[in-house]
Amino acid sequence: MSMPNLVPIPELYVSYDSAQKLKIEAGNLPSWDLTARQICDLELLMNGGFHPLKGFMGQADYDGVVSKMRMADGTLWPIPITLDISEKFAETVEPGQDVALRDAEGVILAILSVTDKWVPDKALEAERVFGADDLAHPAVNYLHHQAGKVYLGGPITGIQQPVHYDFKARRDTPNELRAFFRKMGWRRVVAFQTRNPLHRAHQELTFRAAREAQANLIIHPVVGMTKPGDIDHFTRVRCYEAVLGQYPAATTTMSLLNLAMRMAGPREALWHGIIRRNHGCTHMIVGRDHAGPGKNSAGKDFYDPYAAQELFKEHATEIGIEMVDFKQMVYVQEKAQYYPIDEVPDGSTVLDISGTELRRRLREGLEIPEWFSFPNVVEELRRTSPARSKQGFTVFFTGLSGSGKSTIANALMVKLMEMGGRPVTLLDGDVVRKHLSSELGFSKEHRDLNIKRIGYVASEITKNGGIAICAPIAPYTATRRAVREMIEAFGAFIEVHVATRIEECERRDRKGLYKLAREGKIKEFTGISDPYEAPTTAELVVDTENVDVDHCAHQVLLKLEQMGLIKG
Repeated sequence: MSMPNLVPIPELYVSYDSAQKLKIEAGNLPSWDLTARQICDLELLMNGGFHPLKGFMGQADYDGVVSKMRMADGTLWPIPITLDISEKFAETVEPGQDVALRDAEGVILAILSVTDKWVPDKALEAERVFGADDLAHPAVNYLHHQAGKVYLGGPITGIQQPVHYDFKARRDTPNELRAFFRKMGWRRVVAFQTRNPLHRAHQELTFRAAREAQANLIIHPVVGMTKPGDIDHFTRVRCYEAVLGQYPAATTTMSLLNLAMRMAGPREALWHGIIRRNHGCTHMIVGRDHAGPGKNSAGKDFYDPYAAQELFKEHATEIGIEMVDFKQMVYVQEKAQYYPIDEVPDGSTVLDISGTELRRRLREGLEIPEWFSFPNVVEELRRTSPARSKQGFTVFFTGLSGSGKSTIANALMVKLMEMGGRPVTLLDGDVVRKHLSSELGFSKEHRDLNIKRIGYVASEITKNGGIAICAPIAPYTATRRAVREMIEAFGAFIEVHVATRIEECERRDRKGLYKLAREGKIKEFTGISDPYEAPTTAELVVDTENVDVDHCAHQVLLKLEQMGLIKG
């Protein structure tokens, strides 16, 4: 009986001896330091997780995947796997050359033999792959604001896998999993893809899925990159380990997948299916709104909740993996057990807690009932998500020069220090310029870099339970968003738009900067010769015209109290 899911799958690594030789030769090659996302992609290319890809896609494959989910030879593949690089680096490499691919520490992981170099149409890529060129989608925002402008394609020679210092025993390559399934005699294996902690409902639905498919179960969580704002993978893995004891050991295993998710909904579901097939699975649970990123700019869901299941069903035979429907499980109070939502007995009381409600309860330190989750999972979540009044946070003032940001920020700092309880740090624009960014000028690039430095310091303060108050001009929406994502990984981010009119700012002009800008003596001055992109979704808007500073600072305090960040 042929068991294609259990035979070894091709990898892109060379032998140990060849790798040692190549490492020496690679010393003379141009080098590219991989981003976190590129390292995830490279690892799955080299270990066979992205089989049949032999490297980063060339232009013909990329075009086919973007337009019709197929590579140039007709192979089904839904997500572009490209090496995006900066324009500066692109000037130094041409097709026909080799490039050494290194991790952040400078270790050579692979060599790319460049066959293609091109500038992609990113708006088209966003439209086709993610369904809309809408910056509310995290991958579209990444595409436009973080990914390099030029793509390289070509086959990969794998030298060594990226180093992981965490959860080593839980990380398996596709071939390691296939060998494990062979050894255990598992012929049918159903994969559960997850990027969130598991609660009792998930345990019930995975039990049922495995039973329906008459298969063994692999819990296969993503620990590469998920969506900004998701719970970090260290906490999630500890939660998974806490739940694993609830499953029979002989029928269930867990393995971590170092994948950089794109949150591409239906296309992503297909991609997850191909990756799971490569890891030796025969079935996969596909959820409602599988890998959906949430709401678009108009406040509607990006994808239809069942679009992923429909697309998966359509291509399941070609992928070679069967779909198992994800059933929404709810708790029936009278029966004291979980039921699929469509099998609930008439007249029963149904209890359910949404993800939003769970986050609210964690944030406010409220009870999380035992029917909903396992006590040791809740304990783990409370360790990393304490009640909001005990977390660090950042207040980020933005507005024109002279709008009153620094003055309000100073007043807020004093008020928070008077209350006590958490250390408070003021990262004022001028002070940061002196200590962190003295070498930077005022070009757009340098101003962006200055704001990102402020964001980085604020995120470290927030992570360690302190309060950061920032008061730069921060004129650009994309940079403010990048800072928000940096900080929201660790705590709350409160954007305060100090919306004082430019005429009033100019009237106050204590430093005489507006006068110099009007005379053309200061180039690229925000509000005069350079734009200020006013926030549209700030948590608070204040205007300092005819209003005293104390009142403005008090408004911010009231907002913090309303958000549960400080106690009244």
